[in-house]
Amino acid sequence: MTPDFFIQLLLQVWLPIALLVAAGGAWVRFRPQFPADALRVNLNRLVIDVFAPPLLFALSAQATISPELLTVPLLTIAGIAISFALLYPLLWHTALGRGLKRETRAAILLAGTFGNVLFMGYPTLTFLYGDIGGSYAAFADVLASTPLVWTFGVWVATRLGHEGGQGISLFRTVLALPPIWGFVLGFAVNLSGLEVAPLIKAAKFMGQATIPIMLFTLGLSIPWGDLKPTRPVLAAVAVKLLIAPFLVYALARASFGDLRPAQIGAILETAMPTMLMAASFADRFNLDVRAAALTASWTSLLFLLTLPGWIAFLR
Repeated sequence: MTPDFFIQLLLQVWLPIALLVAAGGAWVRFRPQFPADALRVNLNRLVIDVFAPPLLFALSAQATISPELLTVPLLTIAGIAISFALLYPLLWHTALGRGLKRETRAAILLAGTFGNVLFMGYPTLTFLYGDIGGSYAAFADVLASTPLVWTFGVWVATRLGHEGGQGISLFRTVLALPPIWGFVLGFAVNLSGLEVAPLIKAAKFMGQATIPIMLFTLGLSIPWGDLKPTRPVLAAVAVKLLIAPFLVYALARASFGDLRPAQIGAILETAMPTMLMAASFADRFNLDVRAAALTASWTSLLFLLTLPGWIAFLR
């Protein structure tokens, strides 16, 4: 990594992310008359219903579909599986998780398993690879992360997070998510061969609000006044940012040999911090919201340090 590349990474990726997260934190501090929790929920809903669908439509409609591109969701799924396989025994069957409530263990497990593959992955991979990098993020999100969050993630929350809990199917919920349909429609347009360049440009313009709003929302969710991490939280942070991505790297090298940009993008996706909706997800399923927010906070803050290291290692 050359000094010039590192400076551009700081200016084009790190600095905007840091400023938007800091703006969310400043809002919590200086706008107490507007409760951060309610604002966070409403902004999440606004993005999911209005801004994310056209962004995913544009990314999937303009992507060049290839076997290489499809390795991105496959490696992303592998990263999710590896994170779960490492954290579950640590939190349920070692001294690390002893004494923790099931709700706390499940919240940390989910936060350490599911990453922010779209809202952090998109600006990072677009910086590295241009428009095709954005497609890597879209395919990782819609063909791997989002369906698994709302199926396997819900199973973890309901079955492992509560005594006597029962796993439930949220297949209908997945189908009701507007971003899924934005991606599917764009994918269909892509395969049809229709010339819709003006529509793609308009959709991308609409979707530009997605990333800044969600990074601002991350700043709203960080418990700035009480950031002291617990040992289980630090374990989840280490798995999410370092251990699982390295194991996915080893898997990719064993499977593909020399890595292509799509595989490098997928490894970077597995090194992304916790999903932005960790606290909202924990709240929805009556898990430990603070533990989820704390894990998301530390992965997001330390990601600004680990990202340059991963890029230097992989390039």
